[in-house]
Amino acid sequence: MQTRRRLFLQGSLALSLLVALPARLFAAAWPEAAFRTKSIEDALKELYGAGSPTPSSEVSLKAPEIAQDGRVVPVTVSTTLAGVQSISILVEKNPVPLVASFELAANAVPSVETRIKMGQTSTVLAVVKTASGLFSASKDVKVTIGGCGG
Repeated sequence: MQTRRRLFLQGSLALSLLVALPARLFAAAWPEAAFRTKSIEDALKELYGAGSPTPSSEVSLKAPEIAQDGRVVPVTVSTTLAGVQSISILVEKNPVPLVASFELAANAVPSVETRIKMGQTSTVLAVVKTASGLFSASKDVKVTIGGCGG
């Protein structure tokens, strides 16, 4: 009985210490400056430094041609490129163009699916970072009801 009580107390103490740790210790580096930019060019510069993405048929961007509601636009980005490090999604005419950025583990399947907000009809840009460089795909999406305060 004494041993069970001791184990319970040790577990409780360990859990309380874990809860007390700041969430930042568990989170990946967040590209805060990139999410504050007002243009695609500035967001790409903050995310990746110099260089611009090369359009590639190996990057697939799936989004509806017409989004009935700009508050929830489904987007899927996948690629057959090897060594994918990150996938980012940007919307040209949004007040803040960078809407999502995903860091991928080395053995992860290079595919992400999410829902984004779009304020108006615009071009959606997907950027894939690999060891070989930056690659992209884009698609025009018509928005009937804006989702960014529109």
